[in-house]
Amino acid sequence: MPHDSQKLEFQSLFGNQIKRIRLAQNLSLRKLSQRCNLDHSDIAKYERGEVNIQLSTVYELAVGLNVHPKELFDFRIEMYEN
Repeated sequence: MPHDSQKLEFQSLFGNQIKRIRLAQNLSLRKLSQRCNLDHSDIAKYERGEVNIQLSTVYELAVGLNVHPKELFDFRIEMYEN
C-alpha cells in the first residue's frame, strides 16, 4: 500500500505533466481555464500537486488541452522503474 509521501509525489508528478502540456501549447492558466470551464486557481493547485483531483476533472483538463486523458498520466514513477 502506498505511503502518504508516495501519494503526494504522484499528485506532484501528475501536476507537472499538466503544466508541461499546457506550456508546450503556449497556454496561460486563464486560457486553459476558459477551455475546460475550471477556475484558473484550481488548475494552478493541480499543477503544484496541492490537491487530489477528481476523475471528471481529469477529463475536463484533457478536453481543454486537446489530448487523450492517458497523456496526462504519461510520466515516470520511480517506484515502478526497477
